Amino acid sequence: MAALMDIQKLKSPDVENGGSLFDPDCANSDMASLTSKLALISPSHEEFEMLMEEIKTRIMETQGETIYELGVGEGDPPGLKEEDFKASEATLHSIAQTLDLECVMLRERPAQEGKVAEFLLRRRLTSDDFMEIRVAVVGNVDAGKSTLLGVLTHGELDNGRGMARQRLFRHKHEMESGRTSSVGNDILGFDAAGGVVNKPDHGHLDWIKICEEAAKVITFIDLAGHERYLKTTVFGMTGHAPDFAMLMIGANAGVIGMTKEHLGLALALNVPVFVVITKIDMCPPNVLQETLKLLNKILKSPGCRKIPVLVQTMDDVVVTATNFTSERMCPVFQVSNVTGSNLDLLKMFLNLLSTRHKCDSSEPAEFQIDDTFSVPGVGTVVSGTLLQGYIKLNDTLLLGPDNLGQFQPLPIKSIHRKRMPVREVRGGQTASFALKKIKRASIRKGMVLVSPRMEPKACWEFEGEILVLHHPTTISVKYQAMVHVGSVRQTATILNMTEEHLRTGDKATVRFRFIKNPEYLKPDMRMVFREGRTKAVGNITRLFPHVSAVAQNTRHQRSAKKGYLEGASGGAAGHGSGGKHSANPQNEPQKASKRNRRAKKMADYDEGFEGKENSYVSEKGVSSLESKTSSSCDHHNNQQQRPQQLGGSGTKESPRSSASAMSASSLSSLPQTAQSPPSSTSASSTSKPSVAAT
Repeated sequence: MAALMDIQKLKSPDVENGGSLFDPDCANSDMASLTSKLALISPSHEEFEMLMEEIKTRIMETQGETIYELGVGEGDPPGLKEEDFKASEATLHSIAQTLDLECVMLRERPAQEGKVAEFLLRRRLTSDDFMEIRVAVVGNVDAGKSTLLGVLTHGELDNGRGMARQRLFRHKHEMESGRTSSVGNDILGFDAAGGVVNKPDHGHLDWIKICEEAAKVITFIDLAGHERYLKTTVFGMTGHAPDFAMLMIGANAGVIGMTKEHLGLALALNVPVFVVITKIDMCPPNVLQETLKLLNKILKSPGCRKIPVLVQTMDDVVVTATNFTSERMCPVFQVSNVTGSNLDLLKMFLNLLSTRHKCDSSEPAEFQIDDTFSVPGVGTVVSGTLLQGYIKLNDTLLLGPDNLGQFQPLPIKSIHRKRMPVREVRGGQTASFALKKIKRASIRKGMVLVSPRMEPKACWEFEGEILVLHHPTTISVKYQAMVHVGSVRQTATILNMTEEHLRTGDKATVRFRFIKNPEYLKPDMRMVFREGRTKAVGNITRLFPHVSAVAQNTRHQRSAKKGYLEGASGGAAGHGSGGKHSANPQNEPQKASKRNRRAKKMADYDEGFEGKENSYVSEKGVSSLESKTSSSCDHHNNQQQRPQQLGGSGTKESPRSSASAMSASSLSSLPQTAQSPPSSTSASSTSKPSVAAT
């Protein structure tokens, strides 16, 4: 009970405190009346208009919803009497109706001078527009990530043997092993009043129907928990731009394996984290308390500095959801996918989450690509996240950078959000675009679609400030590792750095260079530097867009060299065109160089063999050659019969034996006018039958 009491002790002052969670920012004397707890009691026409503008501003800042608290004001003790509370509630409902908002009471609690209540104000959205919150699901393998998502999205409890997770798997080997190996997606929709709209039809979710009925959609990004798929998990955290991270911990196993790795990754990317402890139905109470104790210790550690809050009631849900964006508070849920315990608290918490990204539609559009498809009858389709700006149908955007760092203009043929066709998409939303006049092979993950107003430039080299979280030895110049920046995932080399060597815990300014393709980057982007057990995080501080790619072995250069080498080996294999030192000093493809060397070796052997044959015939004569050819043939026949006597089924004729047979048959027709060769040659011919044959 020690860990449980310790977590609750941090929570109770926040519940009892009557401070306003959403106080207006205005401090002018003209707006002083609006900050009072009595502001909504019979306001005048001007005050009503000012209150309406204030709530409208909050709705726009939070992209569609906010929480308003009645009975709390600046300088006044919390609480309203019954008559004043009803009058304030009626005024709030009137403002919500004027602004076309849904007003729902979240909770009502007693205060010092009466009652205090929180109301959820959410915009009523059209069928093709809805709020979107992205939640990345991370945790160790076998923690119950896919099972919990299957229970939340399909509304059916698990049978304890993995039935719920089968609905989320994308591949056959995932169904057989029960482990996620790719980035999965599923959605949970809420209407304006906060009710769940997911209604599976024969075990399948109709995404279009959910999006039409929902005012808010939670997109779950199901990531892999096994260490083998850490690269996929890092890409899901960086490339899909999640708003929040849900850390899953098995109550019976505790904080083990990749749990700390995923928690550290979320902290490095500045993603708020809340914890869900699963399998509480099968875990003994003492083991659960040990898990809570260890979790509490980790969250309070100097590297994390979180405030753990154990969520047990609806009041706790409202308090944690309204204060969660501060990134210090860390709610902790205890659920069971078999009995359904506390799942309603988790759904309520997800319903109250608000987006962290404040996007301005007037900014130029920037869309990062995290996946590509080829749809029959449609063409090339790209999916990703719109980081900023506004894109509508038939807009022309710049796609790039390609292998040469160029951007090409392309029109948007169609737009889909959650499999539903729409005409526009705003910043912070995910979407899929159908592009015209381009093949899928020309697009890769990490490319972007940007507005021509941005005048984008690709860069080979960039500079960043990094912090080495872990490295077994030291990092120095020319060290290579995988760099994750947004949807970009490519190996980079360290060119120089401010320190001579870097070890665990060191900070430095490092200059990197990509080894394959130039990428589109921006300053202040978060970066993850990873290679094996080496991990470093940091920010991009400077770009070098004017550095050329002469010294790089790009894909275009490799394909050009491959075609050149194939043509050279086919047309002039005997002229040594595939030597070690060619005209281009770049690294050549390994397969092409091996094939080239093999062809050159055979050509040199054939030339040398013909020269030896002609010189030997002219010097030594033909009569002795006939006798030595016959003896060599007898010796060769004995060599062929020897494997059969040893039990072999047969021998494959070697190039040298076939060449000796050809020379023997050709020499038998020559006139016999030659002297016998010296005895030394005869001795050597008996020991080397292939040379004697020549």
